[in-house]
Amino acid sequence: MTTKKNQATGARSLQRAGTVVARNFKGWPEEVLRDFHENAYNFNVGQRIVSETDQVRVWEIRLDPGHRLNAHRHVLDYFWTAVTAGRSRQHEDDGTTREVEYAVGDTRHFRFASGEYLLHDLENTGQSQLIFVTVEHKTNTEQMKHQRR
Repeated sequence: MTTKKNQATGARSLQRAGTVVARNFKGWPEEVLRDFHENAYNFNVGQRIVSETDQVRVWEIRLDPGHRLNAHRHVLDYFWTAVTAGRSRQHEDDGTTREVEYAVGDTRHFRFASGEYLLHDLENTGQSQLIFVTVEHKTNTEQMKHQRR
């Protein structure tokens, strides 16, 4: 299992998974550009909430090959864990495109200071279903109020 911790000092300084394959929105389909505009303040970071308490919100993401999770904004401290192995493509709001490979159990942690965020999508480019669990820490929910349109 690979575990990486990321300490955000700014929206662009997050140590992200994978390899940068394009910059400056190169190769972005029109539908992806439109999605980022329409979902710039989408705080649904998964497809289904499987558990929630006063302290945490647990999301499930299941993507079949070729399917994509819409752009979404992370502002709460969180971590994700890959339940299955696979590959993805991720677009980020700064125009970066990344290709990522996952092993079962890969985990990344993210922390956000006031005003910081991560806006990205997730597309399964592999041959099998990708499954992730994402856990948001609800200790800084004020972040969401300050980042709404």
